[in-house]
Amino acid sequence: MSIIVTGRKMNVTDALREYAEEKIGNSMKVMDIDPLDAEVVLSVKKNPSIANACKCEVTIRTKGHVVHVEESETDMYAAIDVAAAKVLRQLRKYKTRVIDRKTRAEGESIRTHSEGTGDLDLDALMADLAADDEVVRVKEIEFEPMTEEEALVKIDLLGHDFFVFTDRDTNSVHVLYRRSEGGYGLLKQPE
Repeated sequence: MSIIVTGRKMNVTDALREYAEEKIGNSMKVMDIDPLDAEVVLSVKKNPSIANACKCEVTIRTKGHVVHVEESETDMYAAIDVAAAKVLRQLRKYKTRVIDRKTRAEGESIRTHSEGTGDLDLDALMADLAADDEVVRVKEIEFEPMTEEEALVKIDLLGHDFFVFTDRDTNSVHVLYRRSEGGYGLLKQPE
């Protein structure tokens, strides 16, 4: 288990780094799977009108899945605490929905070692652009074929409002999105 703590436009003190490693590490102990890697990015917005200026982003990669959490609070330590609690909740959800379902379906135990880092390559290219109408973030992802149920699990683990995937049966690209009224919607091409 490795935890990398970095700061975005801020210096991370040793005390803050140790606190983040301890809190996120304790949340990750719920998973007994290796490798389990976490990236923690801390940032502070300089605008005084923003109430929750301290932000903690946590990205965890494990066995083909990615868990991403972002939390903002008035204090950096509070943001780390809330993010750690959310990581724990997401990892428990991952463990019960994905791992337990696989073991029941296959009738065998989960291997503790795996190769590969996951479906999504979240090493994004960050551009520091001033204009609002320009692309400010680019993500490159690989479309691994999956079912709608697997896509539902991924959108929950990532915490995003939408998820793009390739359907395993039809080999066409679908967009799964979270509806504001609750539930999910699926965009696909007519057959």
